[in-house]
Amino acid sequence: MMSHIPRLNGIQTFFVIWSGQLISTLGSQMTRFGLLVWAYQQAGAATALALLSFFSVSAYVVVGPFAGVLADRLDRRRVMLYADVGGTLITAALLALYATGRLALWNVYLAQTLKGACEALRGPAYTASVTLLMPREHYARTAGLRSLSGSTAQVLAPFLAGLLLPFVGLGGVLLVDAGTFLIAGIALLVVRIPRPAPAHGGLSARAGAWEDIRSACGYIFRRPGLLGLLLIFAGMNLLAALTYFGVLSAMILARSGRNAMALAGVQSALGAGALAGSLLVSAWGGPKRQIHGVLAAGGISFLLGDFLFAAGRTVPVWVVAAFVSAFFIPFITSANTAIWQTKVIPAVQGRVFSVQGMLQNATAVVGYLAAGPLADLLFEPAMSAGGSLAGTFGWLVGTGPGAGMALMFVGTSILGGTGCLSGYLFRAVRRVEEDLPDHDAGPKENTP
Repeated sequence: MMSHIPRLNGIQTFFVIWSGQLISTLGSQMTRFGLLVWAYQQAGAATALALLSFFSVSAYVVVGPFAGVLADRLDRRRVMLYADVGGTLITAALLALYATGRLALWNVYLAQTLKGACEALRGPAYTASVTLLMPREHYARTAGLRSLSGSTAQVLAPFLAGLLLPFVGLGGVLLVDAGTFLIAGIALLVVRIPRPAPAHGGLSARAGAWEDIRSACGYIFRRPGLLGLLLIFAGMNLLAALTYFGVLSAMILARSGRNAMALAGVQSALGAGALAGSLLVSAWGGPKRQIHGVLAAGGISFLLGDFLFAAGRTVPVWVVAAFVSAFFIPFITSANTAIWQTKVIPAVQGRVFSVQGMLQNATAVVGYLAAGPLADLLFEPAMSAGGSLAGTFGWLVGTGPGAGMALMFVGTSILGGTGCLSGYLFRAVRRVEEDLPDHDAGPKENTP
């Protein structure tokens, strides 16, 4: 069968893979929306929704480093295929449980854990493959296109799922998701991804898995600019998990009387903002100094987007907040990805990127775990009518259901905005592109 795979150049190969992943992401986002609504109907609490993300990201953190080792040792196309097959089987299991009336919250949490592991397997292999397929000057645009696929799905998935749920239920959405995984797998079957050149400088491709992970940690820690970027992203992920990913859906449902279409509108606005930002990044390539895309765009997203979510009490304001906050995310992610792709040698990108993902997402695990209890046990009671904080902050975020979660957004707006902009105070971060040699600068410059 391999002999019949057509010979595609690097750019063509990327677009075949990207198209399949776009379709798969659309199905996954539809399922995620359906499960969010289903879980809130079952539990009626923010904690239930935050735990969906907690289990997914926890699996990514635990499995990620080992997945990165596999991405460097095995054919990266096969690694992504294994991830897509795994995603199909997990969705099929959820569908069977739902169809037989036996689906429970713990089943969904387990499925999210396993899907997180599959994503941990796919992510480093996908990013490291792009480095081999695309010219360096297109790294930022390529990252923008990957963000574009996610934001396109985020625009379409809530409305498609919202329209399908009343007619075919969660089972129909799960069936669509399984089909999109198969399409992504077929796209991977018709391409080849080249092997990277052997590693040098002590990063052996034949060491044990733990040695690979240790060496990847050392690779990052010996480069203060990359370590600083990682720490800033870890802070962003912690704050985003507390509100943006942890309680946003619960806040919208609580403040709209559990209106699924209101949530769909906000989710789609998030996607529309990310889509607009992705299109701009894909066409422009981002700022000449990519570090501005991380620090400045991150600061603006937190300061404007989170504050509007906090102060808003109607769907139109939430839609504006969603668009504004999400518009800057492709600038952040594409700039960060381009910097790491440029500075890390291709042969070890799988393990280095997976360790990077593990460390910067570990804080997100803490955020997801804390988001629900903070909302349900602390901030929501404090912002109820007559609550301990209602008199102080009620003028800004209102009182009653959802107001406590809105107050959490005030905190992340201030902390996130100042945290991102503080990166300019550190030379290693501010000048990471100038001070750290590119991966193709030569072995001597890239020796750990």
